Amino acid sequence: MKYRLLIFLGLLLFCASVKAQDPVYSQFYAAPMQLNPALTGLVEAPVITMNYRNQWPNIPDAYSTYAVSVSQYASKINSSFGALVEADIAGGGIYATYRVGLFYAYDIRFSKKFYIRAGLEGSFVNSRLNWNKLVFLDQLDLTTGAVNINGNANPTNEAQGSASINYFDLGTGLLVNTPYFYAGVSVKHLTTPRESFLSTYQNGSDELPLRYTIHAGSEIRLTKGNKLGNQAFLSPNVLFVKQRNFHQLNIGTYARYGIFLGGIWFRHTFTNTDAVIFMLGIQKGVFKLGYSYDLTVSKLGGASGGAHEISLTLNFENKKRKHRNRYNDCLEIFR
Repeated sequence: MKYRLLIFLGLLLFCASVKAQDPVYSQFYAAPMQLNPALTGLVEAPVITMNYRNQWPNIPDAYSTYAVSVSQYASKINSSFGALVEADIAGGGIYATYRVGLFYAYDIRFSKKFYIRAGLEGSFVNSRLNWNKLVFLDQLDLTTGAVNINGNANPTNEAQGSASINYFDLGTGLLVNTPYFYAGVSVKHLTTPRESFLSTYQNGSDELPLRYTIHAGSEIRLTKGNKLGNQAFLSPNVLFVKQRNFHQLNIGTYARYGIFLGGIWFRHTFTNTDAVIFMLGIQKGVFKLGYSYDLTVSKLGGASGGAHEISLTLNFENKKRKHRNRYNDCLEIFR
């Protein structure tokens, strides 16, 4: 019991130091619109993506994230459209954030293999805090804990605020694709909305900070031609995220051989080595299924249980068409 309490207190301290940050998926390539709105709608057919992340499973009810998105490209107007619903739940529902977003991207093509895409996202966000499940310092008793001898919660003098807040958020992104590599940049929370449940002014500390993302990658084809049943390639890629004092760098490689997928990445947060990410999956017809595990290598170690992540993509493009999309293989990792 003491061991679990120490873990929980550590989790609270961690949350306090990285508050107001977004979920960051280990399978960022399976959540393209969350990564960069310029990646919205990469094919001329509906694409449905579902994501689930369970972070630190050894700590009861730590973090769970769910997302569903749909997108499609319209070649006649060089535009892509998308929508996303996401739920990020911490502490078994003590703190939860729900987001509904709309996405748009437009591409400018200089040649068949060189073009630029610009993207925009607008989201409505609802955050909820269950005050009744919180325990404050003045409620703790050395003998009975947070409750009295009758099992009722001890009173607190801490002020309680709203149980729910709403705000509108904006983000934008840019993507450059060439015959040899792709590179993108995105900025989220352009409106820097307030995330305080208290009515008192927080001197800017309650504002959701800007999130900057830079990502790039390439593709190394291991088989000649483009036979759909015998695809084999490596896709080295890098991802950098900055949000206030939080920094994250992912470096690794995604691979495909036939219907089998795999990958390995190293994630560093600049203050410590965070995790090694392993991914396995399959891609057959319209289905693409991936599972990844974050092996924690920081001081948190095995106490957290790492993180489990599952993604399912349904891509309804006609892969037998001669020109099945307008993009070269460098972006195959996202499709």
